[in-house]
Amino acid sequence: MCGVVGIVGCSAVNQSIYDALTVLQHRGQDAAGIVTIDNQNRFRLRKANGLVKDVFQEHHMQRLQGNLGIGHVRYPTAGSSSPSEAQPFYVNSPYGITLAHNGNLTNTDQLRNKVFQLAKRHVNTNSDSEVLLNIFANELDKFPTFPLTADNIFSAIHNVHSIIKGAYACVAIIIGHGLVAFRDPYGIRPLVIGKRVVENQKVEYMVASESVALDILDFELIRDVEPGEAIYITQDGQLHSKQCSDNYKYYPCIFEYVYFARPDSLINGVSVYQSRIEMGKKLGEKIAKEWQNVDIDVVIPIPETSCDAALEIARILNKPYRQGFVKNRYVGRTFIMPGQSARRLSVRRKLNANRIEFEGKNVLLVDDSIVRGTTSKEILEMVRSVGAKKVYLASAAPEIRHPNVYGIDMPVASELIAYNRTVDEIAQAIGADKLIFQDLSDLIDSITEQNSNIHHLECSVFDGIYVTGGIDDSYLLSLEQKRSESKKLRTSKESENLEIYNEGQ
Repeated sequence: MCGVVGIVGCSAVNQSIYDALTVLQHRGQDAAGIVTIDNQNRFRLRKANGLVKDVFQEHHMQRLQGNLGIGHVRYPTAGSSSPSEAQPFYVNSPYGITLAHNGNLTNTDQLRNKVFQLAKRHVNTNSDSEVLLNIFANELDKFPTFPLTADNIFSAIHNVHSIIKGAYACVAIIIGHGLVAFRDPYGIRPLVIGKRVVENQKVEYMVASESVALDILDFELIRDVEPGEAIYITQDGQLHSKQCSDNYKYYPCIFEYVYFARPDSLINGVSVYQSRIEMGKKLGEKIAKEWQNVDIDVVIPIPETSCDAALEIARILNKPYRQGFVKNRYVGRTFIMPGQSARRLSVRRKLNANRIEFEGKNVLLVDDSIVRGTTSKEILEMVRSVGAKKVYLASAAPEIRHPNVYGIDMPVASELIAYNRTVDEIAQAIGADKLIFQDLSDLIDSITEQNSNIHHLECSVFDGIYVTGGIDDSYLLSLEQKRSESKKLRTSKESENLEIYNEGQ
């Protein structure tokens, strides 16, 4: 999924970008990077694999000088986990441009050829973000004047929208100009803008993937960047904005609300927390209606995203709500770990069941979603091992039956536990005595009820409809083959790491 941030300030922005990335860490734990512009108009860059706290040491922060900068946390979906693919990326022509990107392009292969053949530009990694940067740079290079005007930049972004396909929320810096941010014409990936008034009534601006990044730095949320819109903030703090798409519409990603975003964020004018409460309310009503003869003693969430929904389910069912799992907060989210074996091995390290809440009880577990089923199966086995009589499972999201191509790491249908299975077959596969899923219509209503301007959501993982077009069986087959090759490389690396680990025991 990735997280991006950009700040145009009146003083050094390195610490602010660092702090913003720490609260966006849930969006990507694979790598992190920050670029700033110093007072000699030179980029200062630090990026590497790892968590924000590990990538940036004191000596790195001291070198990241300047009042303008962007940052990124990576969650790999296209390309690989190589340190060379950490963002932001940089090109020296024209002017010097650096860019960070959240999302996934769906026509990367065609674009890569276009960049080389037509623009004579070399792309050095497998990352779609580097391709996007070079497309943007090539469009800016068509304007002979210096400096670029706001209209020049917006025209370039208009052309970018017409060339690339997929999901993208981008922040970029153009040397000698300022910060640029833009969002895809469907608004699939989130992006917000805020401001902060400092001494002498000067205004600083910030863009970020989620509003929570603004909150912790005392920036006021102005609004969401609109689908297809571009923001340009000059180095001296002048704000320009323009709609740069001829055909834009709201199709925000539904999975942001189900799983990825922090509950204290506002995305597209919708409280993530409130949407999860509504998910629990609607699912609770469905359980009460369809499971009238099911004996439930206690409702327990699988932490943490499902806690809000589970509390509402317990209220509706009039059953006790308990925290039955103790979470080790020093283990990353298993869903966004890069390999299946790593995900499986981490479940028991991540959660431990509190026996007193399970022993001799019929337990209703609540999860936000069920993707591959690996985590669910491990958790259900754990719960039975501490003495639960019956284990029921409720998912706040519908069955995930289709691959995602817009930046979520589940692009292969055969990896999904719901693929070609009925609900009963899924229950049997993960070891649940009974299983229930949220209805898609109820999930959509849980989100759109807060904002009447959102008429659609990007729901491809549930309904198989890809709003940007161009996604057919041949594309999905090609994607599956690439993922299989990448998986072999990662599995080989994991085996190597496991051997090293075993030798050290």
